[in-house]
Order: sequence, then structure tokens, then C-alpha cells
Amino acid sequence: MFPIRFIFPHLTSFKRQIVYVPKHKPPEQKDLEKLKDFLLRNEKILVLTGAGISTESGIPDYRSEEVGLYARSNHKPVQYQEFVKYPKVRQRYWARNFVGWPRFSKIEPNATHISIKNLQQIGKVTAVVTQNVDRLHHKAGSHNIIELHGTGYIVKCLKCPYEIDREDLQVELLKNNPDMKSTFSMIRPDGDVELTQEQVDKFRTPLCPKCEGPLKPDIVFFGDNVPKQRVEQVRHEVSSSDGIFVLGSSLTVYSSYRIILQAKEENKNIAILNIGPTRADDIVELKVSTKCGDILPELCNSVCT
Repeated sequence: MFPIRFIFPHLTSFKRQIVYVPKHKPPEQKDLEKLKDFLLRNEKILVLTGAGISTESGIPDYRSEEVGLYARSNHKPVQYQEFVKYPKVRQRYWARNFVGWPRFSKIEPNATHISIKNLQQIGKVTAVVTQNVDRLHHKAGSHNIIELHGTGYIVKCLKCPYEIDREDLQVELLKNNPDMKSTFSMIRPDGDVELTQEQVDKFRTPLCPKCEGPLKPDIVFFGDNVPKQRVEQVRHEVSSSDGIFVLGSSLTVYSSYRIILQAKEENKNIAILNIGPTRADDIVELKVSTKCGDILPELCNSVCT
């Protein structure tokens, strides 16, 4: 492993970091040199991040072999249309989210998030597009962040313009569900946890205080579309960049893969750093398969100093 000279605050324990990180090979010196060359050759880099960078903070991804959510359970993410149509689906979602929120909201950024922030500070990284809803880039101190799939930290009414901070909603949920308790072993990528059916049935689902409409986190659920304005914002940042640096994403979801397609069309340089295979492996110039946190801090040091 490469030495780390930066001081990284708020790092989670090593034990928590390794729980959800897939098996991987340590980085080789040639990997560092290739990625360093990529960073030095491109003045304005857009970073695209996925769930793979948050696994080192203790949040599982969906698809990793053996350690991803799909491999560990039969849980499937809530579908947008089901959430909108069925009160029981909303009740189950909010009950699980309520119990998981205190832990989810306290998760801290890791060395990868801090390295991205450091690369932004020297002007190398101009924008961060993230598929993650955990706000760890914000906690690390990054700026110009586009949350491609929204955030779990904001909640909106589906019928009127009302919105509320998720922390404030937690206070209201606690008032309405004072006896709600759970023990759980795994938090999910969107912050919810497993509960018994009895616990779910007793949960009082939040409603909009203005119109009594259903409340939904500002997350692009499966089956929903990324807002057009956000898509255009990302397209602009891609066009304004010299290169795209993908970190911890399999690019399986089309909303992220189309960023690579646009970059290819515009002849941008593209590098991918991800443990497993990605949807774009056969169309990019550079792919390194290792853990982001094992190489990015040293890569950051070599470019920033």
C-alpha cells in the first residue's frame, strides 16, 4: 500500500471499512503512474462517483459480489411507481428509513472523498457528479456537486411545493413513533434497514403538514427519471471538462453510463478506477481495478505537491 501523507479527518474504523468492500488486488506502481499521467494531462476533470467509494465508509453498494446488498439479501430497492401508488409501500419505506437514519446520517467521508476535495482545492477537479445520496462529498468539503440521483437529506411533498430537511423530519417522526425500536446488522445504500412486519404495521407514515400529501425523499427511485434540468447541468459540465474520472461506479445505470457516452462523443479523455468490471470497460482508454482508497490518496499527493 502506498504511504499516505495527507491527514484525513473523520475516517471510519478499519473494521467498518472492510465489511462492504469487495475482494480486490492491491494497486501496482504502474497503476499509480498511469492515473498520475491522466491527471497531469487533463487540466479540468469531472469526477463521477458511485457507491463503490462509500463502501469504505460503511455503506454497502448494490451489486458487488459477496458483499453488495443484492448478494447479502433478497431486498430490492423501492420502485418509484409503487411508492407513489401504495400507502403500504410508503409506510414500509419510511419505517425502515426512520430506524436507519440516525446511523446513516452520522457516517463520515473516507480518504477517497477527502482526496477528491483536495484535488478540487488545487483546481484540478472542477465538478463532482455523484450517484450517491449520502452527502459524503458535502461532508468532506467538496463544492460544485451534482447529485445525479438526488439526496436523502431533503424530503418533498408529492402534491405541493412543501419540503423539509430530513433531520427536522426525524424529530417529527420520533414524536409520532416514540416506541419504534430495532436492532439491525446492515444499513442499505439509501439509509433504510430491515424491520419485522409488526414494526412496519405500527409505524405512522409522515404526511405533508400543508396538504396532507405523501412525503418522499428527494431521491430518484428506480423507475423514475433524473430531472431534465439536472441532466442538462451534467451535460454542460462534461462539455466544459477535459477529462472524466470515474471512481467506484460500475456504470450499470444508464443515467451514469450516458455521461461516458457523451464524453466519448466529445473526444474527452476517460479513466475508470473501480474494483470490479464496468459497463464502459471496452470503450475507455484507461481502467484500473483496485480499491479507490488504496491509491487515490497517494495519487492526490503526487499531483498536489
